[in-house]
Amino acid sequence: MLQATETTSRPVEKPRADASPAARTLDLDALSVRSFEELESMYLAAPEPTSLRGADGKPRGRMLAVKRLSGPIAGGIRSFAASPSFVWDGKTFASTSDQRGSGHNRVNLPGVLGKQSLFPFETRIDVSALDGKKTIVLDYDLAANPAYIRRIHDEIREIEPGLYLGPAMLKLASGPVTVLWFALDTRAPSTWT
Repeated sequence: MLQATETTSRPVEKPRADASPAARTLDLDALSVRSFEELESMYLAAPEPTSLRGADGKPRGRMLAVKRLSGPIAGGIRSFAASPSFVWDGKTFASTSDQRGSGHNRVNLPGVLGKQSLFPFETRIDVSALDGKKTIVLDYDLAANPAYIRRIHDEIREIEPGLYLGPAMLKLASGPVTVLWFALDTRAPSTWT
């Protein structure tokens, strides 16, 4: 699935058959320059999912915009999130039906723990905390997770074939609050082994 380019030895992912380059208008890099508000608008405009199966596998992930951060600090964080040294590689999904599944986060801490599959979650199609429409919910409220992870509420919607966008939220007494936006691209799967 990988092919080398002529100018560099870094592998380039071939897009999936259902996401031809001509049909692709967005990728992780294009999303990384969008504002917090633009990403929220894109998410709210995305169609409601009917199945979890499209996210199955190891889509590459990227942290995008953090709430209330702008300027050089936001730019630095976005650059770090795009670098190979960023600890989060993405999420791994395995559906058991169109409506239910599970997954975990892929984290790499070289020299400390190495590559780890951490913070498991269950997936389901449910109501979004943002707009009340259907979305894919990632439920971290599992006994295997520490208390601070159990307070996370993630959601994703497909904004383009194979490209998912979602808010990472913190569950507060008043309800979930969006902390940052992230994306997952199944067209550029992780090389994680």
